[in-house]
Amino acid sequence: MAEVTIRELTKSYGGMQVIHGLDLDIPDGAFVVLVGPSGCGKSTLLRMIAGLEEISGGDIRIGERRVNNLPPSERDIAMVFQNYALYPHKTVAANMGFALKMRGMDKAVIAEKVGRAAEILGLTPYLDRYPRALSGGQRQRVAMGRAIVRDPQVFLFDEPLSNLDAKLRVQMRTEIRELHQRLKTTTVYVTHDQIEAMTMADKIVVMQGGRIEQVGAPLELYDRPANTFVAGFIGSPAMNMLPGVVRDGKAVLEDGTALPLPPGAAAGEGAEITYGVRPEHLGVGTSGLAGTVSVVEPTGSETHVVLRVGARDVVGMFRDRVSFRPGDSLTFAPDAEKVHLFDRVSGARLG
Repeated sequence: MAEVTIRELTKSYGGMQVIHGLDLDIPDGAFVVLVGPSGCGKSTLLRMIAGLEEISGGDIRIGERRVNNLPPSERDIAMVFQNYALYPHKTVAANMGFALKMRGMDKAVIAEKVGRAAEILGLTPYLDRYPRALSGGQRQRVAMGRAIVRDPQVFLFDEPLSNLDAKLRVQMRTEIRELHQRLKTTTVYVTHDQIEAMTMADKIVVMQGGRIEQVGAPLELYDRPANTFVAGFIGSPAMNMLPGVVRDGKAVLEDGTALPLPPGAAAGEGAEITYGVRPEHLGVGTSGLAGTVSVVEPTGSETHVVLRVGARDVVGMFRDRVSFRPGDSLTFAPDAEKVHLFDRVSGARLG
């Protein structure tokens, strides 16, 4: 195992810079998830750690070694890709042991390592099968097994669950997390799915436009997002964002609605703010955000209600069964203790 240290890392394609001076510390044994929208640079960063992309500037260290100019084979990492990348003409056992065979390792040692990895992943009954005879989830386990047998210092996962159906993704999330808890190997995992990030990570790195917006534990990012981008990206349904101005100790929205500020709000009189409130922190009240129900979405365990307030949609989430219907008049009352305030110009968190 080893920590990964990144300092002032940049990446450019011609005159276009896509990674802008990143600094990041990935502790030894941690499970770190890089998350962000498509094109934010997360996969490029992962490939630079792996040695599959040249860096334009800065340093990457794995353990004590500076690996900037080392090829992937000498970095002591193992990568699991989105598309499995299995050899169709080789059995599961041969796929898992191929890298060890190329190193010239003894056949008995390879068989022992493959057998142990197959037992961990529940693949023992399938060792003599070919990839075409496996399900998508089983193929992904084979790809993981191929990484495990190498006993690397760092595992790198590049959106490994994207090709699986929703139910299997949930199952594989659990299996990957359990695998990490068992092996304790430093893991860097890329996804665009913030639910994957929240449920799997020790630490989440939120990226946008080749920059890091915030780094922290999942609930830290959820409870105290550093800016409006992180607030809107982490959490499902997304946080409601309402522009307003601070007047007389209230947040006054564009339509004149006055809402309570959170205790100790760090916004002075006249400050232009964005008023953030998560859907689960809205209740039904007599004062607050008054509007007309436009959509009701029951999911079973909860119900999402979309309220048209002026020209904006505000989403509320209710754990209890509700009987609202489109066209109903309703008022959402925010829980002031759970409200987030952001500077409207910079997007930065206030207080």
